[in-house]
Amino acid sequence: MRMLKTIGLALALLAGVAIAHAEESGYPNANTSISDRASLQRGARLFFNYCVGCHSLEYLRYSRIADDLGLTEQQVMDNLDFTGAKFGDQVKSSMKPEDAEKWFGKAPPDLSLEVRAKGANWVSAYLHSFYVDPSRPVGWNNTVFPNASMPFPLAELQGIQTAVMAPAKPGEEATVEKLEISRPGRMNQEEYAQAVRDLTSFLEYASEPAALKRTSMGAWVLIYLALFTFAAFILKKEYWKDVH
Repeated sequence: MRMLKTIGLALALLAGVAIAHAEESGYPNANTSISDRASLQRGARLFFNYCVGCHSLEYLRYSRIADDLGLTEQQVMDNLDFTGAKFGDQVKSSMKPEDAEKWFGKAPPDLSLEVRAKGANWVSAYLHSFYVDPSRPVGWNNTVFPNASMPFPLAELQGIQTAVMAPAKPGEEATVEKLEISRPGRMNQEEYAQAVRDLTSFLEYASEPAALKRTSMGAWVLIYLALFTFAAFILKKEYWKDVH
């Protein structure tokens, strides 16, 4: 019984740490799920239609995406390959590094580990926080990552957001109070939120593809540990029953 209490306490502490970390990030919960295959498929479609022109996923191969997301080779190559890559190739951007530096000042980063580095909540909040800023060379700014040298790739989906500035105090710069949709996009607010959730889930999967198998095995491992603990407890009782 003492061992069971110790295991329960450890699990509770781990859950508390995870919740505290999510709250400390200061961003809304992204509600991602790498176990939702349909969401990952939609996220892959969004990434390859709106992101791969600038960003690569060099730690991921097209063949791995097919295996993990339940797609055939033909489906992947017909719908996700826009660079002429082979099925076993890594996912690389079609943009040449020298062109990227010329247009944006530096090459856009590879996004293979973006969610692991910054968290799903950060990525989701970032994709919700672009607004028009004529003072920026790219014409856009972002409240989560100010002065990012990146145009907004999902503008046609979310629409055009403009910033409502808070009154500035003397000697201080004005800050963004809130963002408002000034021109609607192809999606309403709920549809766009789902699209961001799908895209963020796909990037979360890309950050650690092995997590798919690990999470699917997790329930069976816990069941095994529970049965093993019970068997060990019964064996202990039997072994020590004649010892006074």
